[in-house]
Formats: sequence, C-alpha cells, structure tokens
Amino acid sequence: MNRSNSRSGGANLPSLRHHNASLVLDLLRTAGERGISRLELAERTGLTPQAVSKITTRLRAEGLAAEAGRLASTGGKPRTVLGLVPDAGYAVGLHLDRDEMTAVLVDLAGAPVATRTAPLDLGAPAAEVVGAAARAVQTVRADAPGTEDRRVFGVGAALPGPLDHAGGVLHRVTGFPQWDGYPLRDALAARTGLPVVVDKDTNAAALGLALRARDGADFAYLHLGTGLGAGLVLGGRVHRGARTGAGEFGHQTLQLDGPPCDCGGRGCVEALCLAAVARGDLAEAARVLGAGAANLVGLLDIDRLVLGGRTVAAHEDVYVDGVRAVVEERARREGTGPVVPVTVATGGDRPIAEGAAQLVLAPLFGRAGEAG
Repeated sequence: MNRSNSRSGGANLPSLRHHNASLVLDLLRTAGERGISRLELAERTGLTPQAVSKITTRLRAEGLAAEAGRLASTGGKPRTVLGLVPDAGYAVGLHLDRDEMTAVLVDLAGAPVATRTAPLDLGAPAAEVVGAAARAVQTVRADAPGTEDRRVFGVGAALPGPLDHAGGVLHRVTGFPQWDGYPLRDALAARTGLPVVVDKDTNAAALGLALRARDGADFAYLHLGTGLGAGLVLGGRVHRGARTGAGEFGHQTLQLDGPPCDCGGRGCVEALCLAAVARGDLAEAARVLGAGAANLVGLLDIDRLVLGGRTVAAHEDVYVDGVRAVVEERARREGTGPVVPVTVATGGDRPIAEGAAQLVLAPLFGRAGEAG
C-alpha cells in the first residue's frame, strides 16, 4: 500500500480523502472519452481497489463520473470503464485587459462552451470595471443553454500586473496606478456570489498551457498585446515568486536612458517593443522581443518559448522567426547546445481567459501545485 503524499501516488488515509478523490478525478479527465477502469485507477494512484471503489462510487453519486463503456474481454468478465462527466460543472474565466474584456465558460474538461468579448476601459472607476466584469459572468453563463442548473465552481480573473495573487489585491497595474491596493477578488466575489481567484494574465495563460501539455517542461509564455509580460512554468509549477510578482518580463531594461515606459522606468523591453509596433516596424519589434527572450533563456535555461497575444496573433510568422533568429544567434555565440524551440499559443488572447478558468478548476483535480 502506497502511503506517499507525492503527486504520482495516492494515500489511504482518512484525512487525505479529498486528495485521493482529486487524483482519481484527474485521471478520469486525462482518459477522456475512452474512459479508464477501476483496476487501472488503482494501479496509477497506488490506492487499494477498495479505496478506488469507494471514491468512484462517491464521484458517481455526485454526478462527476459515469460509466463510459466496457473493455473487451480477455477471458474474464469485461471491465467497466469510467469517465468524467464534463458538464457536471463549470468555471468562468475572465481576461480584463486594458481595452477589452473576454469572458469564457468552460466545462470540467476545460472545453469552452461560451465566449464573449467586449470593450473595457481599465482606467474607469473601479466600481464600473467590477460591474462590467460581473455582468460578463452572468452573460456568458446565459449564453450556454442547459447549464443554468449546473454547478459553477468559481471565477478566475486575469489582468495585467503587478498584483498579489494570494490576497487577490491589485498593485500599481502598469499604466493604471490608481488600482494600487484594490481588493479585486473580494469585490468581484461580492458582485457575483461566486468564489474568485485573481492572477496575472500571463500566469493564467501559462497555467492553461502547462495543463494542456502535461509534459513537465520548463517554459516561458511571452504575451505581447497592450503590454508585454511573461508567465513562467518551472519545475511543473507556475512560478510567481515570494511576493507573487515574478514575470514582469516587459520591464527589464534593454537600453539605459532609453525612451520612458509607463512603469516609470526607461528603456524597458515593453516600451521599445510597443514603440516599434506603433510605427509599423514589426521586424524590429520581433528583434527586441527576441533580445528579451534570449536573456530569459540564458537566465533560466528553460525548455521552450511560447509566444501569444493579439499583436503576435496578427503576424505570427514575423514574431516567431524574429525571436527564433535572436535566440539561435545567442545559442551559437555562447555554445549552449540545442536551440530552444519557439512556438505560438494559438487563439490570440483567448488562452488567457481559458487559463483563468483553470485557476478555479486545477485544485479540483489535485493540480493546486500548478495553480497556486
């Protein structure tokens, strides 16, 4: 009997019943439509067959799991396979950008079932912004007929930083310092009546990408839209730092005494990159982004770079090729071995809203380490 508390094994201890159920639920989600047998669940979790039977009975009673067919017989009685019931519950993901808001309702499998995008002025009074966000939650729920009576586990809200993920409090959001100290989590929870998790937009996207890939690789998600930031996944976890302020990628200085940035500094990679975008010099914007990315690769020795955001989505090839060229040149010059691959997160800004919903769902599947 395995009594380890590790992510790869279960624990037959009464105090860890929820942990064990999360392990089983995560394997049901991973199995998808093909389902998974109780025997395999026991083998994969290290739990006893009796413990797995009790957990799956409870999950079925709660409507989270159901029979998904039978395995072909190998001589004995065909084994029943179980699967997750995706529409047993939902989460709402919100991306509050400086000029636009995206709301998405996702099911337990992470599939979006309704999406809404609307203009947003992040510089408006806080009450107006929170009111617009609360209405977006109501609207996206109403856009999915048949879900009205289903559980909504909560709302994940993602927006530019810096902010305090643990406390749900905003800091001096770049370009909007009036948000400093605002308790967004509590304010939005009061308006929606749902639990709320708040995180940086780049962290939310990185979480969603990590859960989808499930390969344990270290990577950086670089988001270029109305601003520039990074989400870091290191050691299988979203890396937020001791004060949840990691990932302010756009505000590394590339040019001393360079042009002013909205953060109050000068010569930041964000200021240089956005200035190049504004004048239509996309090759220069990609080169600047590549310089910052190469610094990140050299600092963290990560496995891959993922680019995203509406600005990248409009000219994917330009940014991928430009960033890759700078990263490859740095690798050749320094002789650091294989070049780190550069890819794109498709969907423009949508991965942020979908990742924000995973801030709510990940702990349900025992993925609190990735989310928190």
